[in-house]
Amino acid sequence: MRILFSIVFVMSYLSGHSQEKPSATQSFMVTGEVKQEVKISVNDFDKYRGALVKDVVITNHLGEVKSRIKKLTGVLLRDILANVEIKSEKPRDLSACYLVCKATDGYTIIYSWNEVFNNPAGESIYLITSKEDIKAIDMEESILMLSPRDYKTGRRYLKSLTSIEVKRAN
Repeated sequence: MRILFSIVFVMSYLSGHSQEKPSATQSFMVTGEVKQEVKISVNDFDKYRGALVKDVVITNHLGEVKSRIKKLTGVLLRDILANVEIKSEKPRDLSACYLVCKATDGYTIIYSWNEVFNNPAGESIYLITSKEDIKAIDMEESILMLSPRDYKTGRRYLKSLTSIEVKRAN
């Protein structure tokens, strides 16, 4: 019985953790608890103030180095989302909101509204505009999302962003 349980567990884990390479994206949608859905394209990145992100070491959940990404530039997620109106009756309602960011391969990361807009962490959540002098539109992974100040950078290193859904905790 223990062997059967182990096989079922491993199979369910593998089905939820795809090893396939995410397909490239050129835009993503912002949906959910917003007054109007918004489509944001890599071409829109030029409208925002860019920042030099420098080089980032990508580590896994154990802190082991998995890769190094060099010569990064990006735009802050909060700058891109600043004009997206969230449905709320009172400003305090925003504290219950969170952002579900998904890649084409299903990988998902979460940010709270306060983390992005009301915390120093929001000063380092980037959508990458270029990597090693390659523009986002030409990158194999296309729209990259990265939080370089995280301790385990790989946990929130998302390739091929396809959507950001604004949700509200109940």
